[in-house]
Amino acid sequence: MADAIKIARGQQSEITLLPGMANRHGCITGATGTGKTVSLQLLAESFSRLGVPVFVADVKGDLSGVSRAAESSPKLSARLQELKLPEPIFAANPVVFWDVFGEQGHPVRATVSDMGPLLLSRMLELNATQEGVLNIVFKLADDEGQLILDLKDLRAMLEHVAQRATELRSQYGNVSVASVGAIQRSLLRLEAEGAQLFW
Repeated sequence: MADAIKIARGQQSEITLLPGMANRHGCITGATGTGKTVSLQLLAESFSRLGVPVFVADVKGDLSGVSRAAESSPKLSARLQELKLPEPIFAANPVVFWDVFGEQGHPVRATVSDMGPLLLSRMLELNATQEGVLNIVFKLADDEGQLILDLKDLRAMLEHVAQRATELRSQYGNVSVASVGAIQRSLLRLEAEGAQLFW
């Protein structure tokens, strides 16, 4: 079993985390300057060293420093002496920056299948009937081994379902051609608004 991760140290005791117990939820709170960001950095670095992939939503870029090896400073050395801690071995961690726009990092990519009918229905602002038709489209695609990777695939699958509406009714339920048309219009509206969700 991997060694416990040392998170904090006080005058009398240490706070550690057993890696095997790290699949629980946690919350780090505190006032400005109390070490919340450093605690997150320490956890991310420790899991990375154990070979555990770490995904961090770091909107402000506070944790991006883990990508480079730290350097010692007089203030750090004084604090380490005060806590009677050895100077750590500074090392960089493997980091991939993801970028929604794909301009300054690895592009975040999602397929239509990854999003699923529920989230897609919310994005397209579909009513209950239209959401039901979208559920049928996804279920049929799964049953027939069809991949819905992008909006082009989704449009093709919608047309396919509309053409087979009568045949599919007994197994999947009623597919209204009007609902298929409404979903198609919502897709056009989404693209017209410039939502670049899929690459």
